[in-house]
Amino acid sequence: MKSMLTYDMMETVRNTNEWLGATARAIGAYPAVSMVPNPCFKMLQAWGEVTERTFSRMVVRPDWGIRTVVGEDNRDHVISVETILERPFGDLIRFKAIGRPEKPRRVLVVAPMSGHYATLLRPTVASLLPDCEVFVTDWHNARDIPVSEGKFDIEDYTLYLADFMRTMGPDTHVVAVCQPVPLALAATAYLADVEPAAQPRSLTLIGGPVDPDANATDVTDFGRRVTMGQLEHSAIQRVGFKYAGVGRLVYPGLLQLNSFISMNADRHARAFNEQILRVAKGEAKDHDHHNRFYDEYLAAMDMTAEFYLSTVERIFKGREIARNVFSVGGRAIDFGKITDVAVMVVEGANDDISAPGQCLAALDLCSNLADSKKASHLEPGAGHYGIFAGKSWRDNIRPLVLNFIDDNCGNRPANAKPRLVESK
Repeated sequence: MKSMLTYDMMETVRNTNEWLGATARAIGAYPAVSMVPNPCFKMLQAWGEVTERTFSRMVVRPDWGIRTVVGEDNRDHVISVETILERPFGDLIRFKAIGRPEKPRRVLVVAPMSGHYATLLRPTVASLLPDCEVFVTDWHNARDIPVSEGKFDIEDYTLYLADFMRTMGPDTHVVAVCQPVPLALAATAYLADVEPAAQPRSLTLIGGPVDPDANATDVTDFGRRVTMGQLEHSAIQRVGFKYAGVGRLVYPGLLQLNSFISMNADRHARAFNEQILRVAKGEAKDHDHHNRFYDEYLAAMDMTAEFYLSTVERIFKGREIARNVFSVGGRAIDFGKITDVAVMVVEGANDDISAPGQCLAALDLCSNLADSKKASHLEPGAGHYGIFAGKSWRDNIRPLVLNFIDDNCGNRPANAKPRLVESK
């Protein structure tokens, strides 16, 4: 079967490196070697510790790690993560602050399905929790989903988003980050056509490729340069025998991780060399900056082959969203039907993934939306990560998003409690 042995071989290599790291750490930690006045054993132990942690994190789903939030009563309220709607390829989850009065702002954070778990947005979620009721799209690792559950491509993704919005009700404010930006826009247009009452009140689009050709980057150049046949041959494998999704065609997380690291190989190599030295000197901590970042960064998840290939073919090559010719289940999506949902675009001036202009194209697509319901912000000096989780997000963008939500909350009473409607 196509590349199943290759998939298992990658896991074998990962497992072997984890074992080598554990072995080196154990040898360097023997009390006997401390009697030898040679720093090589200290370096061997440090290398082993960093290597073991690095390769073990690649197959571990990170925890959200959001325990409490401070309420207006100056008390810590415990956060409970609840599943609101369960689906084979992703769930709608809620971060509920136990004992805290319900906040009027109800925010659906649409997490990307681009190689990492939704926990990549942990800083974004944590920063919104003090002021909002936060819901998140929690996508599943394709390797853990049996083949019997069927396919999952960008049309299915769009329908999932529409279902999540419908479930939350019309008082929802959607914040889409990176990859799902064009599909969140499509899901909103889909609801505007089939069920206008289920549309969210506002849609905030942060750094996504609505029109990849608006400002070319290395990502868009790659999408243009490679053919679909080359991409399928080089990137797609079948899940091996170790996981529940055995036989499913996927773009493996380990292969994606290799691509991520190769884009900035020198920077990553320097970061790991410096961490090994810190461990050897006794300066590293279990939750220092390096470990907190790489514990999340290295935890890559498999994407279904049909989702990855349809994204490249239809969003990047065919520009179906940008040309307003996208369809879902045979139904044409017309972005001109978005007339009641306020739309704000946020971009980073130094974003080298979704460069300025790519996301801004969403406002032109909403041709029948009043200018008073459109807004945009270009954050000076901000890269891709900074516009949703870094200093720029905390200091500038988050306040703008909250103000935009407040400006478009409708006539809903401040003390009214929203109700989750049943999914249809």
